[in-house]
Amino acid sequence: MAVERRIKEEIQKEIEAMGRDILNSIHNGVVAVDRRGIIVVFNKTLQRIFNCTEEYAVGKHIREIVPYTGLLKVLETGKSHIGRKFTIGGRIYLTNRTPIIRNGRIIGAVGVIQDITELQSVVDELQSVKDLKGTLETILDSAYDGLIVVNRDGMVTMVNGAFSTLLGTSPDQIVGRHVTEVMENTRMHIVAQTGRPEIGDLQRINGHDVVVMRIPIIKEGRTIGAVGKIMFKDVSELNALAKKINSLYSELAYYKDELKKYREAKYGLDNIVGNSEAIKRLKETTRKVAQSNSTVLIRGETGTGKELFAHALHMESCRRYAPFIKVNCAAIPENLLESELFGYAEGAFTGAKKGGQVGKFELANGGTIFLDEIGDMSLHLQAKLLRVLQEKEVERLGENKTRKIDVRVVAATNKNLEELIKKGKFRADLFYRLNVISLTIPPLRERMEDLEPLVYHFIGKYNHEFGVNVTGLAPACWNLFRNYHWPGNIRELANVIERAFNVVEGNTILVQDLPMYLQKYGRSGKVLVKQQTLQALLEQTEKAAIKEALSITKGNKAQAAKLLGISRAWLYQKIEKYHIEV
Repeated sequence: MAVERRIKEEIQKEIEAMGRDILNSIHNGVVAVDRRGIIVVFNKTLQRIFNCTEEYAVGKHIREIVPYTGLLKVLETGKSHIGRKFTIGGRIYLTNRTPIIRNGRIIGAVGVIQDITELQSVVDELQSVKDLKGTLETILDSAYDGLIVVNRDGMVTMVNGAFSTLLGTSPDQIVGRHVTEVMENTRMHIVAQTGRPEIGDLQRINGHDVVVMRIPIIKEGRTIGAVGKIMFKDVSELNALAKKINSLYSELAYYKDELKKYREAKYGLDNIVGNSEAIKRLKETTRKVAQSNSTVLIRGETGTGKELFAHALHMESCRRYAPFIKVNCAAIPENLLESELFGYAEGAFTGAKKGGQVGKFELANGGTIFLDEIGDMSLHLQAKLLRVLQEKEVERLGENKTRKIDVRVVAATNKNLEELIKKGKFRADLFYRLNVISLTIPPLRERMEDLEPLVYHFIGKYNHEFGVNVTGLAPACWNLFRNYHWPGNIRELANVIERAFNVVEGNTILVQDLPMYLQKYGRSGKVLVKQQTLQALLEQTEKAAIKEALSITKGNKAQAAKLLGISRAWLYQKIEKYHIEV
């Protein structure tokens, strides 16, 4: 009996040892607890998962090792937990928890844990592929264009609703059949064999002449099928598209022409009206100097036509087809003029445009830039302009790199720059750099022989604009015009005639159609000539004209300057000079 008992004990030990070896050998983690929740089994896989040895775990309560386990719930209810997921250390596990029952009593519970991280990744990827496939099928099926796909053997593997509708059947009747069985004169199976695409082919499908494309499907350098797409369901659609494209090309050409007009000079020497010797000589000089690239300074009183000569210089030069960019230095605030001239980089200052801005000098590259009212430029900008003229390069605000430019500079002013130099308001070095070639435009009072052609030029212009037929001036108007000194020059003359066109009732402009300040001059001008010097007469008439304009515009200086045909800066100077109260 003793021998038999010893054999049984040895067998029992062997079974227990083998059981432990089996538990430690399996890939899944296994934990078992008794009725009280004390751990009795804790295999090696579980030790690795929870980073805990068997010696430490066995005999401990399950909560100390696995705080959020569901085994205690199984002990309490006697119900199994199958297929529960949990995550530890970024890995996903699946666990089954079941009660251990003996003689109808729950004596413990066992949990089996399986690492399904890789499996979950595969499941997620398959789900993603499934979702993508569903999305693609939905997109293709709802597409306006007909689509059909065949494998290398020419068997249809997919077709969308638009294509099946054109064939007059359903997708179910097409998929799985050879493409030649469902479509006449097709070459899909040929493209699937040759691997050569066919674009824009004309094909007749179910009585319709359609334009199609056939593209081979290539994988790892081998053709595995082809996709066919209907580009146009009817040839008429292609014709409509061609008309639309032609229309867009025409519209693009129009806008290009408009942009070209914006960037081009508008006036040539033929647009400058005048037969006086002074104007003839000036035109001839302009024609000659236009051929060089030297800087030109145009001088003259306000309204004499300095901008017209700047346009003509550009039009007569070899740069005529390049940009002509105008900048009024008096009209742009000083803090903005620098960025307008030289441009700026993104973020150069608060409010700067995203991507920065190209300056006027860069826009004029290859052409001409016209700097009007150069005498109003600040000394700071004069220094930067001098550098541009000397180095032929610009530097945008907020940038450290320079950009080479090829620009001819034409400047204009109605101010006495020599006096400004003496007062320290204009740089002498810049003056000499600008004054390489100087054109001085005489005022209208010094070329009165041009008065008549100018008057008839403006009459013709405003006849066209107003849709009337004014033939000329009354004799009293001519007499007044010839005796008036025209401080605003040609611009003032144009404004006077335009104003008359707004009130004239017949075919002839009368004195009463002229501005009030000219009517007053007509009544008192001869007396003033006899009693005062020309300079005093000019100043008195100029002062009276400014007062009259300010009275008409109720003190609005911008409107008064426009009425007089002079710049606002010039008006401010005259108001200060004559101490006119506004």
